Amino acid sequence: MKRLLAELRPFLAAIALIIAIAAVLVYSDGAGRRTDTPTQRLPHVAIIQHASQAALDDGVAGIIAGLAAHGYVDGQSVVLQKFNAQGDLATANDIAHQATDGSFDLVITASTVSMQSVANVNQQSKVRHIFGVVTDAARTGVGVGPGPLDHPAYMAGYNALVPVDRAIKLALRMNPALKRLGLVWHTAEANSKIYADATRAACAALGLTLLEANADGASAVGEAAASLAARGVDAFLVTGDVVVLVGVDALIRVADRAGVPVFSVVPPNSKKGAIFDIGADYRSIGMDVGNLAAEVLGGRDLATVAIENRVPPMFVLNELALARFAPKWRLPADLREQADVVIDKDGEHHPKTP
Repeated sequence: MKRLLAELRPFLAAIALIIAIAAVLVYSDGAGRRTDTPTQRLPHVAIIQHASQAALDDGVAGIIAGLAAHGYVDGQSVVLQKFNAQGDLATANDIAHQATDGSFDLVITASTVSMQSVANVNQQSKVRHIFGVVTDAARTGVGVGPGPLDHPAYMAGYNALVPVDRAIKLALRMNPALKRLGLVWHTAEANSKIYADATRAACAALGLTLLEANADGASAVGEAAASLAARGVDAFLVTGDVVVLVGVDALIRVADRAGVPVFSVVPPNSKKGAIFDIGADYRSIGMDVGNLAAEVLGGRDLATVAIENRVPPMFVLNELALARFAPKWRLPADLREQADVVIDKDGEHHPKTP
């Protein structure tokens, strides 16, 4: 027996060594599995706007705030990447391709042009796309129909079409002698055309003459406004035209030199010298879009989202600017208390705030 054990000892030692090595490998593999488990990937969201302009900036800020209100905080529970085409169509198209190449779980666009750019390249990729701060998606050729649920299953959002007739009626209350209204707009933008059509209809219904001029870029806004001032307009209306909004400072300077006021449907142009803005609270619009985005990231199917026109009202009145055009333009007694913001010699006031 002793002799047998002596003969087997080398083999037993080899077997023990093999068992020991196997045990080490098994332990190492288990440890590796425990320490090398990758962190769960955060959802990646692209937020795209067409230009740097106050209404779009407010909209994007609202989107980010809406996401955060539901726990989607950049760098913690979501990765947000903001894009801005700075008003350039070629750049907008490049951004759209990048945002739909599979790198992002969700794309959010703020502005009609950004929505169109993404929608046009996303027909094959079908990346989930939420739009907001747009005029009327159904009239922009992106595959959205007139019905609330008539849209691609991967694309939905909210319109923000502000009624221009409300602004023109308010201007007529301030100056019943108003006859000739000037409108500078960019004819290549679908949203601009929608507003131009609405302005024509409102002027026709109210017995006003509408004089129009095209600005093919923000740098041309002042020149287009000067051409209308030379034709004797009584006031300028600014609508949701991104090109004009970017160049609105030049338009207001032209109007001041001509001695005629500017009013708009896009706050906060009153802070730049318009006599009033009666339109939408774009931060609130962005919040609605951000809330929707959070729901979609949480599992909601975009196909179930009804497209609605969401225009939380905002009325900003600039008494300082209005006073420059007295006595032709006057402030009706009831308007001040209706305003959300009043700008006077003492600064900004919020009459509706308790």
